[in-house]
Amino acid sequence: MSRPPWWHWEVLLASGLGSGLVPRAPGTFGSLAALLPWWGLRTLPVPAYLAAVLACLALGLWLCHRQETRGAGHDPGWVVIDEWVGLWLALFLLPPGWPWLAAGFVLFRLLDIAKPGPVGWCDRRLPGGWGVMVDDLVAGALVCAALQLLAAWLG
Repeated sequence: MSRPPWWHWEVLLASGLGSGLVPRAPGTFGSLAALLPWWGLRTLPVPAYLAAVLACLALGLWLCHRQETRGAGHDPGWVVIDEWVGLWLALFLLPPGWPWLAAGFVLFRLLDIAKPGPVGWCDRRLPGGWGVMVDDLVAGALVCAALQLLAAWLG
């Protein structure tokens, strides 16, 4: 069985509430959908924001493992909970303004697609759900660091 029906709760969560079930560019659509909950998350205090990211990471690890054991294969395109967690990390402490949001989104998608350096290493070398989730976390952390450095440099 490649995956349960789309309405199954595991599929809905793993697919970013269905955003990863689009036929083309599911990662991009999943990342766009991740902006909706992020809009609310961004107002949380830092510890609560990080707790939400960690909780979603734990859920994502479990869901990715479940889908792989169900026969969906490693990192099926429709699983986008990893994009949600990675983008939320990329946008952590984001300076206000649409240009920052656009830069964070585009940079995250570029790193997630190209998988340079440590992003690709995690994707290829870490087993199961760890490889699916951690490569996006690394991409998100790199984008977050780049945006924070740029914001500090711009003053």
